[in-house]
Amino acid sequence: MALPWLGLIDTLLDVTSLVVGRKARRPADEPESSAMAGRSGGQLEARMTGVVVAALKEAFDRDARRLELDREQAEREQFRAERLLKLELLRQAGDREIGRLRLMAGVAVGSWIGTLFFSARLAGGPMGARIMLGAGWLLLLVALSLSFAAQARVALALARTDEAVARPDDVTAGTAGAVVPVLIVTGLAVIGLAVLIST
Repeated sequence: MALPWLGLIDTLLDVTSLVVGRKARRPADEPESSAMAGRSGGQLEARMTGVVVAALKEAFDRDARRLELDREQAEREQFRAERLLKLELLRQAGDREIGRLRLMAGVAVGSWIGTLFFSARLAGGPMGARIMLGAGWLLLLVALSLSFAAQARVALALARTDEAVARPDDVTAGTAGAVVPVLIVTGLAVIGLAVLIST
């Protein structure tokens, strides 16, 4: 189906001449009214512009406040996450230290029980061997008691990890935990010497 091009162009020319003809036939007083309409329209546009600017400013201020609150909340969440990570690392370090101290206590008890087998042989031996056996047992028992004391210290430090002043060196066994292996080895060495002297 072909478009009637000539008809469309003719209609377009008629509409154009109608619009141009109306503009040409305006009365003489109409320019004043259009000027007043232009001024009142300008005032209306100025007021509308002011309202739009105020609304945009309010929206920007609201967005700025929301962004500031979001940033503060993100900082609080980050601080909380760092604090939880620090507490978890402290708890894990404390658990490892308590496990090490329990192992040392088990070694001290096992060593003491193991030396009971030599006690019958050493009981009838020379006085120096019996004294050395007693000194070895004393060292093993001191190591056991220091291990228990160090475990209590670490457990107390773990209970206080919620405080803001908790530090990683708070969950260590301290000097008592460091001395326990030395006492065990020394006690076993003394008992070994007592066995050698008694033969």
